[in-house]
Amino acid sequence: MLKLARLDETQAGADPTGIPLQLAPTDPRTLAVDALHDVRALAPTRPVTLTGPDNDTPASAAALADEAALRQVVSNLVGNAIARAPTGSPIRIGVGTSDGHAVLEVADQGPGLPQEQADRVFERCCRAGRSRTGTTGAGLGLSLVSAHR
Repeated sequence: MLKLARLDETQAGADPTGIPLQLAPTDPRTLAVDALHDVRALAPTRPVTLTGPDNDTPASAAALADEAALRQVVSNLVGNAIARAPTGSPIRIGVGTSDGHAVLEVADQGPGLPQEQADRVFERCCRAGRSRTGTTGAGLGLSLVSAHR
């Protein structure tokens, strides 16, 4: 919650120093491989693959990024895929380049959301309901992901 409040201040201009990004050359492939290991540790029976964007071959993807912030985003996406997709649904982590831009994707093969819920999934405290897994919680992970776009 504190992180979101600080992001609000930064985006609203209330605090011009905000949360400064620590930009440095980063290869998202390293983060993708770490995410793959995280899935295997957290959900050892869940199928997980490392691919490139759109199921191509994984590749290096040089980017100027804040590695800690990017790790948080990837961690939230992986956690969401593990928690929300039905047990046994495969997870795919894609990394590489597309149109000259670094791409890091996290996708699951769960049933997806009805459009009305998909339109709101990045809002704070939004829950897609119990239909996906029966779990509850604050619903902040994807709003943090959205804040780092």
